[in-house]
Amino acid sequence: MLWSLFKIILFVAVIAGLAMGAGALMELEGGIRVAVAGVELNLGPLQAVIVFAVLIVVVWLLIVLFGLLRAVVRFLNGDETAISRYFDRSREKKGYEALADGMMALASGESSTAMAKASRAEKYLRRPELTNLLTAQAAEMSGDTRKATQVYKKLLSDERTQFVGVRGLMKQKLEEGDTETAMRLAEKALALKPRHVDTQDALLGLQAQKSDWAGARKTLAAKLKYGGLPRDVHKRRDAVLALSEAKGIFDEGKSVEAREAAIEANRLSPDLVPAAVMAARGYIDEDKPRYAARVLTKAWVAQPHPDLAAVFADIAPDEEPKARIARFRALTKHREGDAETRMLVTELNIAAGDYVAARKALGNLPDSAPSQRALTLLAAIERGEGSDDKTVRALLARAVTAPRGPQWVCENCKHIHANWAPVCDNCGGFDTLSWTKAPEAEGQMAGGAEMLPLIVGEDAPSETERDLTVDDQGTASDDLEMLDEPLDGEVVATPSDHISNEKR
Repeated sequence: MLWSLFKIILFVAVIAGLAMGAGALMELEGGIRVAVAGVELNLGPLQAVIVFAVLIVVVWLLIVLFGLLRAVVRFLNGDETAISRYFDRSREKKGYEALADGMMALASGESSTAMAKASRAEKYLRRPELTNLLTAQAAEMSGDTRKATQVYKKLLSDERTQFVGVRGLMKQKLEEGDTETAMRLAEKALALKPRHVDTQDALLGLQAQKSDWAGARKTLAAKLKYGGLPRDVHKRRDAVLALSEAKGIFDEGKSVEAREAAIEANRLSPDLVPAAVMAARGYIDEDKPRYAARVLTKAWVAQPHPDLAAVFADIAPDEEPKARIARFRALTKHREGDAETRMLVTELNIAAGDYVAARKALGNLPDSAPSQRALTLLAAIERGEGSDDKTVRALLARAVTAPRGPQWVCENCKHIHANWAPVCDNCGGFDTLSWTKAPEAEGQMAGGAEMLPLIVGEDAPSETERDLTVDDQGTASDDLEMLDEPLDGEVVATPSDHISNEKR
């Protein structure tokens, strides 16, 4: 409000000043006399001021007209002028409107409209780094891969769009199944932009599929360097790659190098079961049982697993059952409440003929967490204690339809693997396998219910009665251990194959 009042006062003061000035000029005597070509003009003071102002306006108009004429001439010659800039702004506006419409059409799934708008935008903008990308994406959406490839190749000629072109071609090759070319393009794209996370992941996945473990470890190191991966995750995945590299070296017949690589993998991630198994076997081959036991114990504390127990048994393959129980105490004293530990103790006591201790170790596991292995062990205990065939067959019937228990399951697609692998066979995911319970529908034997009458019925064939046999020392026989074999044809190692000395 004060500012408005100030403006009003200032306006009044200016008008008053001009009026006083005009009055003072009119009261002055004399004036200005101008004589031109015999024409004489006498101007009073006020008239002289007015003529001077008019003269200034006329000169300004002449300068403007001259500048406009000069701009027209330059425009006709093709030079940049205000007129050309005006038309340029108009074209730019139309071009960006067409580009925006094309992007909206692309997002809406209207590929033909997007391509038309991209062509219109290129006509007005002449910015191929913008319009070519829209054209390529629209061509891919419409299924015109040839057109998309041509446009992506055009992007390679400009340093600003080279990465986009390489990445676009890489995605096309992946869709075509040409993983060799896709991996080379991914390597080039990563060289252009080492920090690009999607390219890092794509290259890592391709290298894992191609078993290029050394290259994958370099890519993983780049992810860590540029902040694309937490340090603990990097350590785990580097161990997975090191283990895979060790297996490749072992397949080539280089056992010494393989052992060293396996030990390195175990050092990077002691809880990685396959690495611990391979490292322990390497120590056993080197006649270092204490080192092997230490590796296996550390891995058992992190994740009890049958393979760990199997290798632990191989440290002293010829020992007596009771001595084995004592030696296995190094493992079984850890994670005592875990189902795997309880079943391992049960197997050890069955092998030693101590069915009372075996039942105590197994506890209520067949009821609280029923699995094929737990129910089979209970059937072995019942047979060892002299139960009748009907009781044993009933337990076997439950085992047929019971869940398999923990298996190597992909966390992404839930596909079950017989053995651990760095890459899922089904979805291609890297480091996605974990030792866990499988989905119930996949973990159970198909058609198991139909087999129940055969197993528990009164008219069951004599072969069924021989499903369980007990040797002269009272331990579960190989016929019982066969129930631990995968019901879908896969083979899973169980510690009972190594723990029991009988019939070996």
